Amino acid sequence: MFTTSLYFIWMRNLTSRLKGAGFFLMAILFFILQSCGDDGNASPVKQTGLVKDHEGNEYKTIKIGKQWWMAEDLRVTTFATGELIPNLTDAEEWASTTYPACANYNNNVGGSELLYNYYVINSVKRITPQGWRIPTDEDWKILEEYLGMSVAELDETNWRGTDQGDQLKIETTTTDGWIRYDGVWGTNSTGFSATGGSCRVYNGEWGIPAIRHSGYWWSSTTVNGHAWYRYLDYKKSGIFRYAAHPNYGFSIRCVKE
Repeated sequence: MFTTSLYFIWMRNLTSRLKGAGFFLMAILFFILQSCGDDGNASPVKQTGLVKDHEGNEYKTIKIGKQWWMAEDLRVTTFATGELIPNLTDAEEWASTTYPACANYNNNVGGSELLYNYYVINSVKRITPQGWRIPTDEDWKILEEYLGMSVAELDETNWRGTDQGDQLKIETTTTDGWIRYDGVWGTNSTGFSATGGSCRVYNGEWGIPAIRHSGYWWSSTTVNGHAWYRYLDYKKSGIFRYAAHPNYGFSIRCVKE
């Protein structure tokens, strides 16, 4: 009987200790869950920066995944050598040139957005900030996959993805950003801040739909004499991929080397 009593005393002490330890573990678990909940409600901190081109223009930059992108379109009017990039206003001259050229949409010289033909990119003369380059088609695909586009869609042409385009578009305001269309509008969740600068067609005409409705960006990768590009539209949430004639005029974004 003495042994039995000792056994019950030992079990009671053990149970008490286990209850205390269990309470302590539950308290730690509750603290962890509360902390995770707080972090989940807060937006992740974006890594941003600034970079200057050879003309002294300053651009915001943003880290998306493992890539650093400029968060603004390039707006240089000269090469790093100081040589001028001709701004061609005449449609026939634009259509027939085989040399580097740029243009402001609808010849609005006061606008900050510049459209470049592919001959600017194909030139051996540098236009990007030091340490930055024109993105390749692969650079664009890395970005798209990070934003959730399926691997199976990356190499497809035309419209691909789900909401990856909306993640890149700058938010719509009453006076700026993309034109709102039904349930399609920019969230800019990436900080990429894509604006709708439209384009210039290979024959010198201006792209339709106009600014705030569409945006086109070159890659440096060519296929059969044409170059891959990306297109966003105010009516679409995905990202369009195709190859264009070098006399098209598109915007340029740069990615860090």
